[in-house]
Amino acid sequence: MLTWGDEYPIHQTPEPVWVAGSDRNFYDRYFFNGYSKDGAVFFAAAFGVYPHLNIMDGAFSVLKDGVQRSVHLSRVMHHERMDVRVGPMKIDVLRPLYSVKITLDDAEGISGELTFEGRHFPVEEPRFTRRSGSRMVMDVTRMTQNGRWSGWISVDGERIEVASDNFYGTRDRSWGVRPIGSQDPQPVLPQQLPQFYWIWTPLNFENLALYFHVNDDEKGKSWNTRAVLAMEGVDADGLLHLDNPEFSAEYDQGTRRIRKGLLKVTDGQGREHKVTYEPMSTFQMKGLGYTHPDWSHGLYKGEYAIEREDFKPGVMPWKEPSNLHIQAISKVTHEGPDGQSSTGIGSLEQLFIGPHEPSGWKDMFDA
Repeated sequence: MLTWGDEYPIHQTPEPVWVAGSDRNFYDRYFFNGYSKDGAVFFAAAFGVYPHLNIMDGAFSVLKDGVQRSVHLSRVMHHERMDVRVGPMKIDVLRPLYSVKITLDDAEGISGELTFEGRHFPVEEPRFTRRSGSRMVMDVTRMTQNGRWSGWISVDGERIEVASDNFYGTRDRSWGVRPIGSQDPQPVLPQQLPQFYWIWTPLNFENLALYFHVNDDEKGKSWNTRAVLAMEGVDADGLLHLDNPEFSAEYDQGTRRIRKGLLKVTDGQGREHKVTYEPMSTFQMKGLGYTHPDWSHGLYKGEYAIEREDFKPGVMPWKEPSNLHIQAISKVTHEGPDGQSSTGIGSLEQLFIGPHEPSGWKDMFDA
């Protein structure tokens, strides 16, 4: 079967592009977030392609005045991976590795045209490889890039102007193998208590961007981490990879929600940098399909489906499994080795399931 992709020199196997290896859980995804410098407006989008499920889906969500308004979309893609449209939502790559555009044309009351422009060359995160027994659960590559947004959003007739001098954000591209679509009815034996400790924090300051993520095991040992500082406009060689990252957190009483965070890293000269995090508001990742009970990524919803969903993240119980995955819009302060400091803004993404010895957690959702 031939598709649009076969016209381009991108083949990596002897087969046509519509074939993506042999794992039914192969996926290819765009993720975006954006926010005003004061944190009053936060928006995010996800767009996924699942070649062996023959599904393409997307979501867009806006948080303003304590209310998160989301739209979910899904369609059968008929194996055409390069036609990146689902109903009124479309993704356009304007300049590879630099600029991407999102368009929504009246998606259940939500419209917009938003253009992302990177502030630096994308950061390639270390390959994520995770098994459950002998079964591969994650085998993923991701690139992450901080940038600026321009354009507009309209929600139920209210127009929000998005100007590049006032809106920062982040985008990532990830691909590989991870759980998608319907759950496997036959789990790996013997069954074990799930465990996942995930922090992902792309940050924007006036003159630089800073990136950090970590996956910890139940003992608190990181199995995947990276920290990078990027000055405005640097290319791949200009990315400053930071060493010895240590993240510590204080949690809201009786929860697994971070109320204050501290990152310590060292640069190539051994000098220490510190970043403090002060969360201001909460964005529910299920508004983009992550851990959503009905709109989980890759689920079959028929030939085409679209649905609007509104909720108030601030009053939703943290312990509900579908509410665990969040991004906390945070005020951040960077203290450099020369004694100077600068303030910025970014997202503090959190997903904590199961034991984590440094946090004192021993069960699935204890706090």
